[in-house]
Amino acid sequence: MPNVIVVIGAGSIGQAIARRVSAGQHVLLADLRQENADAAAKTLFDAGFEVSTCLVDIASRASVEALVAQATATGPVTGVIQVAGVSPSQAPPATILKVDLYGTALVLELFGNVIAAGGSGIVIASQSGHRLPALTPEQDKALATTPVEELLALPMLQPDEIKDSLHAYQLAKRGNSLRVRAEAVRWGKRGARVNTISPGIIFTPLARDELTGPRAEGYQRMIELSPVGRGGTPDEVGAVAALMMGPEGTFITGSDFLMDGGVTAAYWYGELAPK
Repeated sequence: MPNVIVVIGAGSIGQAIARRVSAGQHVLLADLRQENADAAAKTLFDAGFEVSTCLVDIASRASVEALVAQATATGPVTGVIQVAGVSPSQAPPATILKVDLYGTALVLELFGNVIAAGGSGIVIASQSGHRLPALTPEQDKALATTPVEELLALPMLQPDEIKDSLHAYQLAKRGNSLRVRAEAVRWGKRGARVNTISPGIIFTPLARDELTGPRAEGYQRMIELSPVGRGGTPDEVGAVAALMMGPEGTFITGSDFLMDGGVTAAYWYGELAPK
């Protein structure tokens, strides 16, 4: 049986990472929409990869369990790439928390139960998690370790505490990196590793939504005033993921890699700082 790399979210970042880490392995592409999975599968198949697809809704435990079952029936799961999510312009706060926070925690829990020794995972978080002010140690621990089915009941995540979709997104992405830090301990008991990457503005369809949405002006300003002065590409995220998932990254686990062209640096210490 071939080793299996599971890619959840068949968009351009997931594909870019898969291309870097999946040679000689079976790629299982999972997405909420079959047409997305099929299009990505054709691209990877035409590039020489062995590919299958699966529909998944990461906000549903039964759906993620079905994905795990399909993956483990195909072969040992040696890689998990969790890219699925929604952006602030795409959904209301409750949906963002359900998909981006709960869904990611669910993926980490269920795949952490089956990940093979020597395996590794990558969760795509966001620069947004780095622009949220510091939480209390108790809040950090709650986001990191609260049982998945109790996560959305945390007081800090209730509607009267969430200002808007962007605030929900920032909390979800901060939660992703904290969750991965805690899960790295559990995955390590199976001889596996897991990390987050927090990209800035990467030119994907999701970023295009933001660049034409209600926060377009702010996004354009972030690009223009960042130290690098441009957005990023999926291939650049793929390069970092390949390091973290590959043989040269075996000392890296429970870590978060911020790659945003310096936007966060400019937010805290430069021209993007809030007035």
